[in-house]
Amino acid sequence: MSDALEKAARDAVEAADNTQMVQQIAAILAAQQLTNQQQPQAPAPPPARRPVGMYVAAGIGGAVAISFLAMAAALLAVAVAVGAVCATVCLLVLRSVWQDMQRKR
Repeated sequence: MSDALEKAARDAVEAADNTQMVQQIAAILAAQQLTNQQQPQAPAPPPARRPVGMYVAAGIGGAVAISFLAMAAALLAVAVAVGAVCATVCLLVLRSVWQDMQRKR
């Protein structure tokens, strides 16, 4: 019977310790809730609006730049073609002059 009384006493002490621990945990949680309530919530920043005009201007500028580059490429192609024709004519004239000189000898 003495063992049963000792066991009951130990259980009572343990229950009292658990009760104190639960009370401490509840007090800590209540304190955390109070500190969270006291801190003011910062308002969310408004979403950033980007200027549309800048994008439109960049698009138009890009289209104009690409048009000028296309025209420059076409002009370069024409210049190369004219140069090739001139070189061919020059070579044909020189060949004919060379053949005339060879016949006169």
